[in-house]
Amino acid sequence: MAEGTWYTTGCPRNCYSTCSMRVEVRDGQLRRIEANPDNLATPEGVCLKGLAYIERVNDPDRLLHPLGRNSSGRLQQISWDEALDRICAKLAALQAEPQSVMAYTGSGTKGLLNDVTWAFWRLYGGYTTSYGDLCWPAGLEATRLTLGDNRHSAPWDLANARLIVFWGKNPAETNIHQMRFVEQAVENGAKLVVIDPRRTETSQGADLLIQPKPGTDGALALGIANQLFQENLVQRDFVERHVHGHEAFAELAAEFPLERAAEITGVPAPFIRELADLLGSVEPATICAGFGMQRYTNSGQTMRAILALLALTGNIGRAGAGWVYANLQSQVFAPVKDPFAFYPPEQADGVARVSVSTSRLGEDMMRQADPRLRMIWVERGNPLTQNPHTARVAEAFRSLEFRVVVDQFLTDTAREADIVLPAKTMFEQSDVINAYWHPYIQLKQKMIEPPGEVKPESEVYWLLAERLGFEPGEVASKIPGASEAEVDAYLERRLQAIPGLTLDRLRQGPIEVPGHEVVAWSDLEFATPTGKIELASTEASTRWGVAELPRWEPPEEVESSTSPIRLLTPNTKNRIHSQFGNLPSIRELEDEAVIHVSPADAESRGIESGDRVQVINDRGALEFTVALDVSLRSGCAWVTNGWWRRRGGSVNELSLGRETDMGHGAAFHDNLVEIVKLP
Repeated sequence: MAEGTWYTTGCPRNCYSTCSMRVEVRDGQLRRIEANPDNLATPEGVCLKGLAYIERVNDPDRLLHPLGRNSSGRLQQISWDEALDRICAKLAALQAEPQSVMAYTGSGTKGLLNDVTWAFWRLYGGYTTSYGDLCWPAGLEATRLTLGDNRHSAPWDLANARLIVFWGKNPAETNIHQMRFVEQAVENGAKLVVIDPRRTETSQGADLLIQPKPGTDGALALGIANQLFQENLVQRDFVERHVHGHEAFAELAAEFPLERAAEITGVPAPFIRELADLLGSVEPATICAGFGMQRYTNSGQTMRAILALLALTGNIGRAGAGWVYANLQSQVFAPVKDPFAFYPPEQADGVARVSVSTSRLGEDMMRQADPRLRMIWVERGNPLTQNPHTARVAEAFRSLEFRVVVDQFLTDTAREADIVLPAKTMFEQSDVINAYWHPYIQLKQKMIEPPGEVKPESEVYWLLAERLGFEPGEVASKIPGASEAEVDAYLERRLQAIPGLTLDRLRQGPIEVPGHEVVAWSDLEFATPTGKIELASTEASTRWGVAELPRWEPPEEVESSTSPIRLLTPNTKNRIHSQFGNLPSIRELEDEAVIHVSPADAESRGIESGDRVQVINDRGALEFTVALDVSLRSGCAWVTNGWWRRRGGSVNELSLGRETDMGHGAAFHDNLVEIVKLP
């Protein structure tokens, strides 16, 4: 059989790896997906989800036509003309109060063309939108306050480390390409430490596994810091030259002797001492921090305390050393390079009302007034599955007069819509993407035509603008039309900001952003008020109302007799949150949401493996099958997040909408439950 045409592309999902891929197209169909070795961060394979793209594009459940809710309340196929007419009629009726329309976007797909969304709503005259983020902002802000910016060394520099600490991160499932560099480091003699309440795939190869009580990581870090000071393992010369607030931090750490740190965290004192000895004696050392750990009400301060360990040991600005959390060096096009993009603006501009916390989505939507919300537009997200406090989000959606959802599948959120518009896949329109782990910019090339009646979102906005009578010149300058030439011209204009970067160059493969630092902070210059690494931050206090030092406070939700189990909701290698889990190939591997419980907690409740249980708190109840996890510390249970509601496992039925201590993140893991055996 003759070989087809090969394209280079990049995966636009919200994932560390943002893999480069080579894709074969034959007879207008996707045929093969392979790794692209030109990306040094992801050269050796495509993950399970990436391999499932062919299935995703051709899935029989994919939405190929607009849907509209009929007089009997059911969604049925309608024409594009009817869908656009119904949307425009509502938009025209609300245009006198444009901020009664909410535009909500998630992070399901990355790309420069996402900016077209906001261009349209500004042309409309106004809108309401959300601030904050479900994913990572507490850690972003903690890093910015401490180091002045969010960047880290190139992924391949990890191979130079001699001590690697995965603190609340499980890359063997969630950042699989990072494991290649871990293996290289270990082959060269590096020690591997994993800190996680669960025993994960990553921890299977660890030299040391530490399992703290969830939400106590800040106390663990302060206990380690105290031990560093007590054992004279602090790099005094580095600290004196480059660290601000170290004297006051030493006094804070002294409040956490081994015995107290062990009591708070549940980690035996010898383990705390052993990790302190490793951090103080093995160099260079890298700490890779995960996102789940910064989803508590105390998590920003926790991340600052952990970062301090690298400052005290001089493990910043050297090959093989540093803090791996978010590398925004490739974020050169949009405000996401600045963490303040997640915050509400200091002053409203009269067009965008940025007044709904993503973490409190349902509650804040219901509170809007002058004008109240009457319509919502949702794209690239599935908030009825992914946002905290599902019941309140559903109530807020159902209180609106009109709902439009753009998606590839009939998700939980799409099922609540009055109009559902079919969305393109990554292979059906060109776009430019960047990453937050590696330094590459990539072209996501169009290589097949959209099936059925699918229209790219930018074309939908163009058609709406035309129907609403927007000024043609304004539209043409901000929203590309339907043709590939118009999309390419839009992207070329955006690329002009980066000298030498063109679509033709990107078609050949990924390109490192100009000026990328292989070793971050090698100049030891920090964009903080003092020009040093700040363990004491005045801005932490003035902006967020927390202590200037990273003082540990318990999570807001405290164990009680009615809710004694902390429910963890980690990611899985089989899905990206609520994406991919509907595909048959993925369901073959994981078809049912299962709750993992420690034997001690199960025995005290008369529960055995395979039993059906109810997981309950004052926010909701879910039913699961139990799997006993002998490696899980007692007082914890876990269910992977992203299960759709109609699959019975939507964990946000049980979470509360509240924010982290800084950054307006979502404190998903402040979530206590009871587990009851069903008859």
